[in-house]
Amino acid sequence: MLEKEPVCSFCGKTKNETKNFVKGIEDAMICENCIKISHTMILNALKTNSSDKFNLTPKEIFNTLEQYVIGQNIAKKVLSVEVREHYKRIHAPVSNYVDMEKSNILMIGPTGCGKTLMLKTIAKILNVPFAIGDATTFTQAGYVGNDVESVLTSLLNASDYNVERAQRGIIFIDEIDKISRKGAGPSLTRDVSGEGVQQALLKMIEGSTCLVPADGSTRKHPNQSTIEFDTTNVLFVFGGSFDGLADIIRKRVSDSSSMGFNSGKIHSKNNVTNVNDYFPLVTTEDLIKFGIIPELLGRIPVRVTLDELNAEELKRVLIEPKNSVIKQYQYSFELDGASLIFENDSFDSIVDRAIKRKVGARGLRSIIYEIIGDSMFYLSDNVKNGIKEFIFNKEKIENIFSEIDNKVKK
Repeated sequence: MLEKEPVCSFCGKTKNETKNFVKGIEDAMICENCIKISHTMILNALKTNSSDKFNLTPKEIFNTLEQYVIGQNIAKKVLSVEVREHYKRIHAPVSNYVDMEKSNILMIGPTGCGKTLMLKTIAKILNVPFAIGDATTFTQAGYVGNDVESVLTSLLNASDYNVERAQRGIIFIDEIDKISRKGAGPSLTRDVSGEGVQQALLKMIEGSTCLVPADGSTRKHPNQSTIEFDTTNVLFVFGGSFDGLADIIRKRVSDSSSMGFNSGKIHSKNNVTNVNDYFPLVTTEDLIKFGIIPELLGRIPVRVTLDELNAEELKRVLIEPKNSVIKQYQYSFELDGASLIFENDSFDSIVDRAIKRKVGARGLRSIIYEIIGDSMFYLSDNVKNGIKEFIFNKEKIENIFSEIDNKVKK
């Protein structure tokens, strides 16, 4: 019996009319041409869906951020407006009269206040590739360490090496304050991990064509294959805790308010600095004194300051967001057929520990793990033995913290 000649279930072409077939269940067949057409249709649909996201209003972006980020309303408003303006600029028709320039962003705020979370959430809302780089790992080209362009490799990875899509992504470079030069004057010696890195960043963030290693490495080598990457439409956001910047601002404000006969109370230099009071008063001159070079600041026109989270906000971070750490662990327990319950009085102990450690919201996960780590280790065995409910109150949590602290002291 002759084998039936394969026929495409979509277009009806035979093997004589097209080369390759893919066989599905119940003898369904699809030919090479139909696969190519389908692939093109899906890509176009994805582009359409993605472009629809760019039409979101700042208020719509802000409202979505509200579901994930507690507090920081001013920062959320600024980011919602500026991110929308950035992508509006990319998709705007070419004009002979107006050339809209890119507005990169500087985020100033203490550790654990939500800088990274806000950017991750915005990238998720807009469905664009997102990459994080740590400025402390960068060195000036030609020295041991990562080139500044290595963050572009991370963006390519996030977009599955779709160069066109990566070129419209968002890059967050954290710890930018850690590469400040020492003082406002120009360096007299080579500073390959400080001012030298700032200089190396200038061309990339302004918008230029960079050569990125095609093999995914973070260093360039002679004769290696590279990919051309245009950074013109990449949004660069810089963040840092800027420890010591509040003191610079306080001194400037104190000096200016203590001049003349009616100056009133002179601020003591020994006053405890509250970053929430001083960061919103930051000026370009303050940042230059801190050690950020003027050329870099000129390419980051938008600046937003974030507040240090207080106890009430940290408690809300634990409970309210869609992806709060408590909800994540509760879902993990549910997957094993168990329930994880934190009583209302337990949150104060968790928040107090976070404040004492000065870790902000970022440190809440490690503190929760201290509490439930043993329960997770024995979870499967306990569920098999019929123990399916794990309840933590303030007294139980305080006892766990005391045991951990006593071990550390020993």
